[in-house]
This record gives sequence, C-alpha cells and structure tokens, in this order.
Amino acid sequence: MCLGLDPDPSGLEPRPRQAETPAEAAAEAVAERCLALITATADACVAVKPQLACFERLGWPGWRALERVVAAARDAGLLVVADGKRGDVPHTASVYAESLFGALGADAATVNPLLGADALEPLIDAAERAGAGVFALVRTSNPGAADVLDLPVDGAPLHEHLAAIVAGRSSRLAGASGLSGMGAVVGATEPEHLGRLRELMPDSIFLVPGVGAQGGSAAAVAPAFSADPASVLVPVSRAVAGADDPGAAARELRAQVWAASQSSAR
Repeated sequence: MCLGLDPDPSGLEPRPRQAETPAEAAAEAVAERCLALITATADACVAVKPQLACFERLGWPGWRALERVVAAARDAGLLVVADGKRGDVPHTASVYAESLFGALGADAATVNPLLGADALEPLIDAAERAGAGVFALVRTSNPGAADVLDLPVDGAPLHEHLAAIVAGRSSRLAGASGLSGMGAVVGATEPEHLGRLRELMPDSIFLVPGVGAQGGSAAAVAPAFSADPASVLVPVSRAVAGADDPGAAARELRAQVWAASQSSAR
C-alpha cells in the first residue's frame, strides 16, 4: 500500500495568520492535512506518493509544504515516490533529475518515456547514484490511455514497446532481492493488460494506480504480482483521504492488496 497525497486546498479551510499570503495559508492547510493522513495511515503503508502538481500550484509555499510532507514521511519510516511524470530532452531531463533526487531527495519518481530511451537515461543515472528508483509510464489508468498507449506499432501495442524499454534497463537498478527499481506505472483500471506486462517486465516493481475512486479493485491487481509480494505498490488517494476513518480505510485496502498478492502466488 502507498498513500497517495493529492491535496486540494479548495476543500480545506486555511487559517490565515498575520502577514500571511493566501498561497502561504493554503500551503499550511495542505501540509497539515497531509501530515494528519500520514499519521493516520503510516502503519498500513510502506510509502507516500505526493502528486507534485498539487503542491507546485501554490508556488514556493507549496514546495515548502512538500518538503514538510517528505520529512514527515521519513520520520514515519515511509518511502517517498515523487509523482511528477517528468520527461524531456536529455539535458532538461537531467535538471529534472537533480530536483527529484537531489533537492527533494525522493526514493523514486514517476517518469514519462514517450520522448524515447535517451530522455530516460539522465533520470535513471541520477536514480542509480542516489540509490533510488523510477517508475516509467507504460499503461496508465486514465480512460484516454487507450488513445495512444494501445495503438498498434509493429504488431504490438505501444505499451508493450514501452515495457521493453523498461525491461532492457532493469539490471541498472536491480536490488539484492532480484526486483528492480526500474519500475513501471501500470493501471488497475484495465487489468487485462497486467499479466502480459508482468511477462514482459518480470523483474520490475509495478506502481499500480486506479484502485478506489477510479474504479479499479485490489483483487484485480493479482496478475501484476511476481512471486515476490514486494513487486507491486498500490497507491490509493481519494478512497483513503475521503474516508471517515482514513486509517481504517488504509488498513482494509492493505488487507485486500495482500490477499491479491497471495492469490497470485498460488
């Protein structure tokens, strides 16, 4: 289980302080909300996944709030997956890498491989130096993913070609367990792809969004698992944050994900 943090300041009640700008007040409310969710759910999760755009829209106060959230996650013993889906030409990709693995100190980050393998290299290099990981977008959870990622290319859907790029670099970020931090984002909303993508990327850790508010189920994630239950990380945001008892919701979802990992092993 991974706690997704997608804070919306419009749904919070900032408490303005003297000489505090609206952005600072909103960022303070966002940080407090995220810290409360981390406290409530830390015993059910192994990581947090802050959506960077939700903090960046608040300018520098948002980045300061993000730093507080990362520090709180560290104090709780959780890993940090920076969800920014970064991707650009190699020079700019290297700058993104400095931000993600240097300034922010993320344990992993989501990246966009659609510019090609050379644009991934600076991000993978930086992750390797930092002892971190990357999750490349392969088959995402949004309905429009089929418009591009399922297009046929040389007899196979595009997402399978992206999977080959990931698999070809898995040894770069391989860990002692045999799993690789050269991971893939593979949505739970179209579970028919999961088994095939696991065949194509046998060593990669999968980040599997879409469980909960997007309609995916924890049980449907089972084909994404390899023999190691650590091969899948399921981020859940709204189904936990919007629950009356976020801690209980996280523990229930963790139990469902664990059951899916065990059914896959049988």
